[in-house]
Amino acid sequence: MITDMITNWKKLFYPLSLIISMALLPSCGSSKYTSLTRVPDPTPKREFRGAWVQTVGQSRYRQMNSAEMKNYFSEMVRKFDEAGINALIFQIRPEADAFYKSSLEPWSRFLTGSQGLAPNDPSFDPLTYLIDECHKRGMELHAWMNPYRVKTDVSITLAPQHIYWKYPERFLQYGSQLYFDPGLPENRGFICDVVRDIVSRYDVDAIHMDDYFYPYPIAGTPFPDDNSFATYSASQGFAANQRDDWRRNNVNLLIQQIKYAIAGTKPWVRFGISPFGIYRNKRSTPDGSGSETSGLQNYDDLYADIKLWVEKGWIDYTLPQLYWETGHKAADYTTLLKWWNANNYRKPLYIGQDLKRSIDKNELWEKIRQSRNMTFVNGNCYWYGYQILDNFEGVADMMRNDLHRTKALIPAYENMSVKRPKAVKKAKEIFTEDMHFLTWESDRQNGNPESAHYFVVYRFHKGETVDINRSENIIAVTPDNFFVLPYEGGNRTYTYAVTALDAFKNESKEKKIKVKL
Repeated sequence: MITDMITNWKKLFYPLSLIISMALLPSCGSSKYTSLTRVPDPTPKREFRGAWVQTVGQSRYRQMNSAEMKNYFSEMVRKFDEAGINALIFQIRPEADAFYKSSLEPWSRFLTGSQGLAPNDPSFDPLTYLIDECHKRGMELHAWMNPYRVKTDVSITLAPQHIYWKYPERFLQYGSQLYFDPGLPENRGFICDVVRDIVSRYDVDAIHMDDYFYPYPIAGTPFPDDNSFATYSASQGFAANQRDDWRRNNVNLLIQQIKYAIAGTKPWVRFGISPFGIYRNKRSTPDGSGSETSGLQNYDDLYADIKLWVEKGWIDYTLPQLYWETGHKAADYTTLLKWWNANNYRKPLYIGQDLKRSIDKNELWEKIRQSRNMTFVNGNCYWYGYQILDNFEGVADMMRNDLHRTKALIPAYENMSVKRPKAVKKAKEIFTEDMHFLTWESDRQNGNPESAHYFVVYRFHKGETVDINRSENIIAVTPDNFFVLPYEGGNRTYTYAVTALDAFKNESKEKKIKVKL
């Protein structure tokens, strides 16, 4: 179904086709499947390896001019790549503002020091530059947005062009922060406009949101949404005693509308959510379906029904933040890992890891081993990425030499498309005065997500069986249709194999060529 939708996505009926396909998705939870565990593979060929890079609260960027920032971004991506990271989750909208050129929201104060102030080089777009740097290395860029947050502190001055000044009645203060009122349809519409603008103008691989939907509750202080509840609850079918259900419905509507906004613009761009690590505590669920935990809950406290979003196909991957250590009394890591593995409807599932806590407890390797033991877990993401860049306690070395000692491809999004791209053809060696390289042809077509987007280059020693399922033979993932070969004295023979990856990370058959280096 999704293949037909992609083929016809430019036609006006595309969003309707998407809705129909989502309605037909299997509704059974993965707890009904035969095996929830597998033998861990220490060098998996397919594994999501992400890193979160937050901009909220950061002062480093505003101390840089555009040239310095370009150099910083280039070095950032290089260091992540060398540590085996294949997906950068970069925060581009921390306070209803922008780390990119936008006509809808002002430049972020965390970028230049003052909200609304542009970078010193008018031609510089940080998001475009980061995307290009990631894609050069075969890495993904997930654009991380916070949907409702406007101010992390009410004392902050908003830029004159901020939407708040035009519609102040659409915002609420809670504690010391300012938020869009989630109960207003016009706010959902605006957030979707922002998403649609990003997806239409930038080559992002995904839109990403974390655990900040309704704000974390402040003891003794109710969220001040009386006006929107009084205005909309009854017409939406909610009684006076169903405010919690109404709030969950507000977030459900936002998630659903964002998915449709993305799919109606570029259906190959994914939508991922990184929720708080506990969906519901078992004691809170009438049927006992929650986890054996006793902490804050997505469903009851943040009004985020993440399990429903997965079941309905409104999101394309889930990345729960399992930041606790093993043996934690309120939220044991292993207990939660097994719960998410059994309750994610066989959709793409990755695990959020707290680097500092895991390293302090000397259990990072064990946590990754456990995640690889889960049948329906397909990777991990690390909080926070700056610790990898700084090689905190040698973590980048550990990743490069142990956890990620071979390259890994992003797991294919078979829930979106299963069609393999066409194999590359006409692979040949080229010699020039300066270079010796491989080149090939492909069916790359701009705007067609099922054609070649990237290429995987494998290398095999003379006499070695060509097996592209072995990750240790991957030497490069590149958007280019060529690969520069090393010189090793001119006496060694290798077989190189090249495959194509489409936008959903489906891989073609290989094309082989023998070369002497």
